[in-house]
Amino acid sequence: MHLHLAYPTVLAALLFCVGLYGVLARRNAILVLMSVELMLNAVNLNLVAFDVWLRDSLHAGQALTLFTIAIAAAEIGIGLAIVLAVYRNRGSSAVDDLRDTAEGPDGPDDDDETVDADDTVGPDGTDEQQAAPAQKAEATA
Repeated sequence: MHLHLAYPTVLAALLFCVGLYGVLARRNAILVLMSVELMLNAVNLNLVAFDVWLRDSLHAGQALTLFTIAIAAAEIGIGLAIVLAVYRNRGSSAVDDLRDTAEGPDGPDDDDETVDADDTVGPDGTDEQQAAPAQKAEATA
C-alpha cells in the first residue's frame, strides 16, 4: 500500500501556513521561533515525501532533511540565547520592543552624551539647579 503524494503535501502546506501565521501574528519571540520551526518541519515533510515518491536511490531528500534538522537545532540554540539575553536586558521578549535596540530601553533620550546634568528642568519650567539652593534654604528655615 502506497500513500498518495497529495496527503503529505497538503499536510505540509497546512503546517507551513500555520507557521507563517505564527511568525506574522505573534508578538512573543519564543512563539515566533516555534513558528519558524513549524515551517522548517513542513519543508522536511515535503522533502521526505518527494524522496519516497521519486524513489531516489541516493535518498537525497532524506539526507537534506537531516541537514535541515541540524541547521534548525543550531538556529533554535542561538535564537533562544538571543531571546534570553534580550529578556535579561529589557525585561520583555516582545518582538515589538526589539525594534528600538539601538536606542536603549527608555527610548532615544537615553544617551548620556546628549543629556547633561546641567540641563535639567523642573516641572514648572525653571532650572532645577537654580531652584535647589532656594529649596534648601526654605527647608532649613
